Amino acid sequence: MKEARATNSRIAGWTLSYDGFDPAQEGLREALCSLGNGRFATRGAAPESRADGVHYPGTYAAGCFNRLTSEVGGRAVEDESLVNLPNWRCLTFRIDGGEWFDLDAVELVDYSQVLDMQRAVLVRLLRFRDGEDRESTLTQRSFVSMATPQLAALETTISSLNWTGRLTVRSALDGRVTNSGVTRYRELAGRHLTQAQTRVVDDDTIMLEAETCQSRIRIAEAARTRLHQEGRRTPAQTRTASEPGEIALELDFDLAPDEEITVEKIVALYTSREPAISEPGRDSCRMIASAPGFDALLAEHARRWGELWDLCTLEMRDHLASSPAVMRLHTFHLLQTVSEHTIEVDAGVPARGLTGEAYRGHIFWDALFIFPFLNLRLPEVTRALMRYRYRRLNEARRAARAEGYDGAMFPWQSGASGEELTPAVHLNPRSGRWVPDNSRRQRHINVEIAYNVWLYHQATEDDEFLAFYGAEMFIEVSRFWASIAEYDRSIDRYEIRGVVGPDEYHDAYPDAEGPGVDNNAYTNVMAAWVLWRAPRILDSLPGQRREELTRLLGLRREELEHWDEISRRMLVPFHDGVISQFQGYESLRELDWDSYRERYDNIQRLDRILEAEGDTVNRYKASKQADVLMLFYLLSAEELRELFDRLGYPFDVESIPRTVEYYAARTSHGSTLSKVVHAWVLARADREGSWKLFQDAMESDIADVQGGTTAEGVHLGAMAGTVDLLQRGYTGLETRDDVLWLAPALPAGLKELRFTLRYRRHWGLDVRVTPDRVSVTAPPSDEAPIDIGLAGEVVELRAGESVERAL
Repeated sequence: MKEARATNSRIAGWTLSYDGFDPAQEGLREALCSLGNGRFATRGAAPESRADGVHYPGTYAAGCFNRLTSEVGGRAVEDESLVNLPNWRCLTFRIDGGEWFDLDAVELVDYSQVLDMQRAVLVRLLRFRDGEDRESTLTQRSFVSMATPQLAALETTISSLNWTGRLTVRSALDGRVTNSGVTRYRELAGRHLTQAQTRVVDDDTIMLEAETCQSRIRIAEAARTRLHQEGRRTPAQTRTASEPGEIALELDFDLAPDEEITVEKIVALYTSREPAISEPGRDSCRMIASAPGFDALLAEHARRWGELWDLCTLEMRDHLASSPAVMRLHTFHLLQTVSEHTIEVDAGVPARGLTGEAYRGHIFWDALFIFPFLNLRLPEVTRALMRYRYRRLNEARRAARAEGYDGAMFPWQSGASGEELTPAVHLNPRSGRWVPDNSRRQRHINVEIAYNVWLYHQATEDDEFLAFYGAEMFIEVSRFWASIAEYDRSIDRYEIRGVVGPDEYHDAYPDAEGPGVDNNAYTNVMAAWVLWRAPRILDSLPGQRREELTRLLGLRREELEHWDEISRRMLVPFHDGVISQFQGYESLRELDWDSYRERYDNIQRLDRILEAEGDTVNRYKASKQADVLMLFYLLSAEELRELFDRLGYPFDVESIPRTVEYYAARTSHGSTLSKVVHAWVLARADREGSWKLFQDAMESDIADVQGGTTAEGVHLGAMAGTVDLLQRGYTGLETRDDVLWLAPALPAGLKELRFTLRYRRHWGLDVRVTPDRVSVTAPPSDEAPIDIGLAGEVVELRAGESVERAL
């Protein structure tokens, strides 16, 4: 009965708005309108909905994983997933004992949904007419508290426009949920929760407790539901209804024309992973008993978000009115995935945040794109997230030993324990075949961990973290690279064989029996960088701690000398005047790109297209995403020149645009991260091209450019990467050699940038950049001066003063 109508989406100022209801777009809306606080997050699904192919309610807690075994291709396969927790948002209603509210059963006169990013509140407005010609309005507001991280709230106001009758509201907690939000995983087991236990706490409060079936994490939700009319609490006839795995509170109230009733649902969510609790069920009931009402909770929540926005402000001015709002949306999703509340939780950063089940909630290398923003805004959060890796250092050591290596080898996909979670096979939706997955050979994940330790310390000068956590990880990763590198006497070079690079398409040589390629340039060069930096990490430690760590790790002078040798003799392949993606790359075939673009609507996932045709992308010079170009993303031209000189290879800055052009013509951008990197590396040589790629990257999620993947969870690395591209890429901002460098080169479309940042012990540094000027202002404080590099000149900036230069 629902009226079919066109839908429109708008993003401007501080709001993301949708008009009209479109079932085909509902999954995208739910992901983009997710609400969270760094501890847990909930998709923006309609409260009356269930998982039905259109809607997909989902709630996810940081670090809450569970394992299940499925049968795939005749063999047992174990997967670990971020668990979809019991649905706390369940709320529906009916009039005079009729059917429960269903969008499909009513005529929608008006429908809109607004995400208020400034206050982190989701608002839903409906006007509808049912089969009895009764017309009503519905207004809903919801949030997940940033002030009290265990609380969430939903407020629903129902108005009668032309009818008199009994309204029954049903407020439930549903523990029957499964992990079924990703179509290609639905052949796999998805029921992670044991049957939930329910009970009535008091007249307006119900509780549900569940447990994950393998990891034995206990989850408790307590929900308090009350009615209000004209600002006063209103008594109602109440009763409870329950069935296995679900409990509901039903409230009856008589309504007349032009009257309205407000339903307030406050929920406390605890898991057994929470710090400083007795037991999840007990503590959820204690929390809900003392929780204030919706308005008071909202005021504190909005205040905390205001403080966060003050810390994380980044304002831009360009010719598109929507650009600042898209940047706010990207920052919003980052802050509700990792916040001050994540500090207390042992968790990493899932590639899709806490907004869906793609990649099973695993942690990859996306921190490379996320940490730079946090380092200069909320470094305490970066510190906590890197300790997630440190706690799994022993598991990484075991993994290295199992493969015959020294040091620590971190996994490509990580979850609860730090074991390798990369699946052995994955489903190609085009062919319907399960094909081998060799991506666990992406050993470059170890570069990400070492690089982030280095970058964090450069930005914060957090000597304590480096001394007790970071240096140990850096050294153990260095040991791994030294042990995996093999010396070839015939060429007097070290090689790293049998890996998969960031490109991911090339996981083997054509027709080869074994997986992996040799001497992936990104892997080799960055391994050399790690081994080059390791002695400087050690030298920066206080003498006593350096001696302690050296003894603890059994580090010998001979090892350091060996690392130095490898860092000078690592093989880097070249062909046609550019760095080769890997050894033998030049022998691959050229792909007929025009033909594939003509035959297929979208060739981003060229690997799936070719596999479905009985071919393999391993035969072609075709990349999914930036690989060699990642070198120019992580390292400045100055660092690369110094590193290549050390390696004994010529390095000409002019080779950078030549290399970028070569690989840009051979990249399908099958990852949302790819255009971020390409935009970054073009920022100096081709500003117009860079700006076009930046705008494309901005649209990745909001326009769902990959055709449905955003509904499975936002691409958090790409979101953070676009913000960081403004913060560091176009400003030339670097934290290097105890100097905060700025060398802006704004593209023509970008008229002005302004942001605040924290550098070491200076809070609130104000940076302003226009096409012709750059300035940095330090607020008054007692901190010592810092060195600022502007236009190639290092100047001293004192607290309470400004420095400014013409460009």
